[in-house]
Amino acid sequence: MSTLTYAEVGATRLGPLPDGYHHLHHRALVGRGRADFEAAGAAVTGWGMHRRSGARVSASVARAEPGARVRVSLGMGPLRFNAPCRVVWTADEPERMGFGYGTEAGHPECGEECFVVDLADDGTVWFTVMAFSRPAAWYARLAGPLVPVAQRWYARRLGSTLRRVVAEGRSAAG
Repeated sequence: MSTLTYAEVGATRLGPLPDGYHHLHHRALVGRGRADFEAAGAAVTGWGMHRRSGARVSASVARAEPGARVRVSLGMGPLRFNAPCRVVWTADEPERMGFGYGTEAGHPECGEECFVVDLADDGTVWFTVMAFSRPAAWYARLAGPLVPVAQRWYARRLGSTLRRVVAEGRSAAG
């Protein structure tokens, strides 16, 4: 089994995010109520959100669990980037569902990213992406400031995708 490429394992779960990395924090409202929370949590932990956003996902398990191997690939043709990761923590709580995964050898970046859905006291359902990363591959270093821009774009795309998944679930139930 390959090893993670960074030392601060689990930092996206409780924080603070470590120094020496680019930090990403994106939060999006995706629904309201227990049913929306359950639908969003299932889409996040079952890889559906990533797949529906256009990413290819190959995972060793159907639902995120610690130790699971995941390969996410984005792009097209020769511009497809593979990102091998390992799930380092999960949350399966009454008001919080999600996971964090860390980079393994061959990932263009070095660091950790989490995808979490929270059911707030007022009934709103929030999706959060939090990450710390720095370039690991030559092409990620070459891309320089474009990498954080692409990461923010992808985090927003995931939030929009999850909002759509939740809305579709609501219409199917109603």
